Amino acid sequence: MANIEITKTELVWPGKYNEDGTRKEVERVHLPFQVIETVNETRATRERKKAKAGTFFEVWDAKEGDTFEEGWKNKLIWGDNLLVMGSLLEKFAGKIDLIYIDPPFATGADFSFTAEIGDSDIEVTKEQSIIEEKAYRDTWGRGLESYLEMMSARLSLMRDLLREGGSLIVHIDTRVNSHLRLVLDELFGKDSLINEVAWCYGGGGAPRNYYPQKHDTLLWYTKNENWTFNRQFRPYTEGTLERGLTQVKGDKYKLREEGAGLDDWWAGKEVQKILSPTAYENLKFPTQKPEGLLSRVVTGHSNQSDLVADIFCGSGTTLAVAEKLGRRWIGCDLSRWAIHVTRKRLLGIENCKPFEVLNLGKYERKYWQGVTFGDKKKSDQQLSIYQYLAFILKLYGAEPISGMQHLHGKKGKAVVHVGAVDAPVTIDEINACLDECVAIQQKELHVLGWEWEMGLYDLMTDAAKGRGIKLVLLNIPREVMEQQAVDKGDIKFFELAYLEVDIKQEKGRKILLSLKDFVIPNTELIPEEIRSKIKKWSDYIDYWAIDWDFQNDTFMNGWVTYRTRKDRTLALKSDAHSYEKPGKYTVMVKVVDIFGNDTSQAFEVEVK
Repeated sequence: MANIEITKTELVWPGKYNEDGTRKEVERVHLPFQVIETVNETRATRERKKAKAGTFFEVWDAKEGDTFEEGWKNKLIWGDNLLVMGSLLEKFAGKIDLIYIDPPFATGADFSFTAEIGDSDIEVTKEQSIIEEKAYRDTWGRGLESYLEMMSARLSLMRDLLREGGSLIVHIDTRVNSHLRLVLDELFGKDSLINEVAWCYGGGGAPRNYYPQKHDTLLWYTKNENWTFNRQFRPYTEGTLERGLTQVKGDKYKLREEGAGLDDWWAGKEVQKILSPTAYENLKFPTQKPEGLLSRVVTGHSNQSDLVADIFCGSGTTLAVAEKLGRRWIGCDLSRWAIHVTRKRLLGIENCKPFEVLNLGKYERKYWQGVTFGDKKKSDQQLSIYQYLAFILKLYGAEPISGMQHLHGKKGKAVVHVGAVDAPVTIDEINACLDECVAIQQKELHVLGWEWEMGLYDLMTDAAKGRGIKLVLLNIPREVMEQQAVDKGDIKFFELAYLEVDIKQEKGRKILLSLKDFVIPNTELIPEEIRSKIKKWSDYIDYWAIDWDFQNDTFMNGWVTYRTRKDRTLALKSDAHSYEKPGKYTVMVKVVDIFGNDTSQAFEVEVK
């Protein structure tokens, strides 16, 4: 137990203090972001960037302006929000006007979701992934203690990101209300609590031996004074409209045209909880909140062009509302499916401003490698690489081998190559492995990679087959960076999905693309209840998009189609695209399956 000198009233939990009684510091790791997709960027903007050398996944340079006119793009970020916020600090410390969060309360169901399959209205429930389960274990694995540890660190970073006078709205329920309020009092000061708003809703059953729990709480804290507050109004009740106010308050009181001012309890149809399974707004996300509720939050606590953030963004309600109300926004979530649902939701908003999809990608992996295996000294780098290779091989069930330059291990009759953490596996890299396989008369090669050079799949599998070698390409899952998943033995390496595309050229320098086949490997790992409902290969696809002029940097969404709640059909043929000039172009196709996993493949076309 740490030796703590008690000088004030505070909430204490195991792990809050070091053994010497000092407060544990919040880890602030700054890592560069990778831009993995740009949505709604104009071609003219893209052309201006062509002079700048591109790399596989463009690195976000943080040189954009603070307005849309100055080049600002909204940001949707996939990753652990602790690392994401630490990486945002350099550019956004003291810059965010409003942060709203709806963190997980006390249930692992926060990470499950309902997915619809194919053209029908058949639904399946997708349980949390290993990485999402890890987040749940981090949050509630040791009960309230680990929840408070998780939230305290993140709330501290949120405070640093808020501008002076910025607002934080924390959406919680009765299970953690009292505890988080004490944590917030300590971080912001108890006088910084401006309001405790009760959000009241109906629906559900009525217990017999206690009152129905029909409200959540929104705690509104500010970072010092000069906060934004835009007064809002609700319609008068029918009774008030009939009798007016004069009977109660006297002749000088008149009904206002705008209605009655909002109190600190919110109820009514404007903010009613999403109850109907067929409601247009219902995205089948278990923690989804109604847009009416978030509209009150965003309208009341920010102004036009202010920057709004939600680092537990879920299905993207805060971001969608901020977009519709003319605010800039940053959203983050650990769930791949949440990022996909949010992207589709934003694409459905008319005149949606440009936004980017980012992650920490290879930089997070490089950081993990350094922390896990150590590479602070140059003399230790070779040992660090060896330990990394041995670690991945062990998780894959392979044994290390020595004496080879490119082949790192052996599993059964196959030899294994492990890709680097900070670079995609390249065609040249696989060719070198094939050369070594021929030299030692090996007939099967497994290549494990984090990322892949575009266009590699068909080219290399055909080349390997021509040399009498069976080539298997497998993704290294992000879960290998999560110690809990490793300890539990839940690491699975999946083969790359197979994508077949037909490209047709038409007169006038036009091309159009058609999807011809899509195969998810390792289907035996997909629950039988899902497999039995798949009638055709396209049922696995939820979304696909095309970058007509891929520049080997970030994917620019030039054409897209996807399934919605209202329209479950999916176009398998694109619209025709016209090129202004003849020449050779790289066309990139991105497919997202019903689990939120994406598969990308590049195709070379020559336009005459």
